[in-house]
Amino acid sequence: MGLFTKEDEHDAETFKIKPIVVRTPNIAKELLQVSHNYKVPVNSLDFHLLETQTFSRTLIEGSQEDWVELSADEMKDLKEDFFLNPKFELKQVYEIEIFSIGEPHPLDSIDMSIGGNSTLCKIYLTIKAGSSARYYETFQEEFIHRINKRKLRANLMIGLFDTILFKNIGDFLAKVRIQGSYRFETQERFLIAQAYEPVETINDKLILHYKTKQDNMDEHGRVNYAKRGYVVSAVKDELLIEYIKPKKGENGRNCRGEFITPKEPIVKYAPTFATGENITVVDKPNAIEYRAAIGGYVTFEGGIYDIRTEVEVNEISFKTTGSIDTQLDADVSINVKEKDVLKDAIGMGMDVMVNVINIEGNVGPNAKITAKKATVEGQVHQSATISADELSINIHKGTAYGKEVHITRLEHGIVEADKVTVTQATGGKIRAREIVIEMLGSHVKMTASHLIEIKKFQGGENQFTIDPMIDESAEVLKERSIQMVQVKQSIHDIRKELEGYEKTLRDNAPAMEELKRKLANYKHNGIKMPIAFVQKYQQHLQFKEKIESIRKELHAKEDQFTWLNEKHASLQNEIFEARIINHDRWRNHNEIVFKLIDPAIEVYYVPAHNSDEKILGLSEDGEGDFSIMVLEQ
Repeated sequence: MGLFTKEDEHDAETFKIKPIVVRTPNIAKELLQVSHNYKVPVNSLDFHLLETQTFSRTLIEGSQEDWVELSADEMKDLKEDFFLNPKFELKQVYEIEIFSIGEPHPLDSIDMSIGGNSTLCKIYLTIKAGSSARYYETFQEEFIHRINKRKLRANLMIGLFDTILFKNIGDFLAKVRIQGSYRFETQERFLIAQAYEPVETINDKLILHYKTKQDNMDEHGRVNYAKRGYVVSAVKDELLIEYIKPKKGENGRNCRGEFITPKEPIVKYAPTFATGENITVVDKPNAIEYRAAIGGYVTFEGGIYDIRTEVEVNEISFKTTGSIDTQLDADVSINVKEKDVLKDAIGMGMDVMVNVINIEGNVGPNAKITAKKATVEGQVHQSATISADELSINIHKGTAYGKEVHITRLEHGIVEADKVTVTQATGGKIRAREIVIEMLGSHVKMTASHLIEIKKFQGGENQFTIDPMIDESAEVLKERSIQMVQVKQSIHDIRKELEGYEKTLRDNAPAMEELKRKLANYKHNGIKMPIAFVQKYQQHLQFKEKIESIRKELHAKEDQFTWLNEKHASLQNEIFEARIINHDRWRNHNEIVFKLIDPAIEVYYVPAHNSDEKILGLSEDGEGDFSIMVLEQ
């Protein structure tokens, strides 16, 4: 009995009660009690707030003061120290009139709700999109009253922590008053009450930052067991380990007037390890930091953390170490000792990134090595790749990238670098700024931008190519060409515009001279200058400023075109400085190619067998024809 059902909606009078005036510290509880006593749904009840009384007292050891009512002025004078005193208590008592909901209210078109953060130290008013407000004489008073009623239903205090209310909803109230109505196109949220947020207690924590660098997950989120973090690198001053000190939080009080006491911190991770001389310990107020004093890799042996720079392993393989990934600027050197020609010092599929690596044996299939300096005393498999600024390889069959690369024996491998030196080449591809080969065999394709030099010649079927585009990509050249066309067109357009402005200036020059003469006469005789004359002269000055601005823009575009053109021309001219030098006689069939940029043509030449054409270069005759010339026998 007394339950509210759909059928009951047709008989609204069933739920009507006579207005009841009560005093209560808990309005939500009072509404539930009336609902129970009168057998009406609680959502059919509403109330008016008639009076609010705020009381305080201070607990004293062994006793407590009586509750004392605070006046409005006393409430305003309450300082932070009172609210953050655990012995200070607050309560409010409300006199309300409870009644049955009757006719719709103008504020019903505003769909609002009250919510707070987890501590209830911040309270927010949320108004949903589509809500609308229409102004009437008591709109502001009733809107604030409705907000307070929402707060009281949530057992939140009013008049103590809501001084920010008018500041934060003031714009909305002004818009309604001035415009007559306002519609919320999107959901809006307003901070309407703010008490004293407690500072959260911090439990101690030990963060091993260096371990977070060990990423052994593949692109699909699966564990990659080849990346086991055998060596974890560190650069100087890098944060390796951090101990967060425990710290008890600070008191707070929420918008219900409830005092919030922080929890005691939990201490579980106090450091029990020691550190070596290469780790710096920095004790700060809130944490202890352990930083690398030098670059290297992190070690933990016998309960001691330290930094070392040299690693010696027999092999790098899936079975022993897994892939090794360190920072290139960390001072880590790896010596791989496996020398057996039938085994791989760097195993199949291993990835190694390190500052310096010395490999006494072979680099296996699909291995990838990245370093600043690398040495391979064995051979590099045809499917392996090595990248290093300084690179030395005994037998190379794979792919190598670097700045300075030296190869003892090139066997059909690929090399790209700034300068490549090969003791003996028997097949392969080389691309570099400069290429020097001690002994050239057969089937080697060499492409350089400045120099190809051969000391001894033993084979044939080789290809020598001079290509200035090695130093610059085709995309960059294309982009520069497009820029040149665009800048050239801009120069044409600006010159045309400038000519028009300058012609107008010349045509108006006599009139401007006459105007200047008249203005000078007015000034000399103390006569007020006509406004029209002054405005016309000011327009003339602005016109001259515009011309000067256009001239500066033209000069900037001309400088830009000159720079682009010189850059383009210097790249083209470099090919005329390039040389192919052979200190021996030419053997068998060999092809020489010079690739020009503008015009985009290739010039071919095949030296005769057994000829002693020592130095070859590109030449252009008076008619613009290009040929490869013998510069020295």
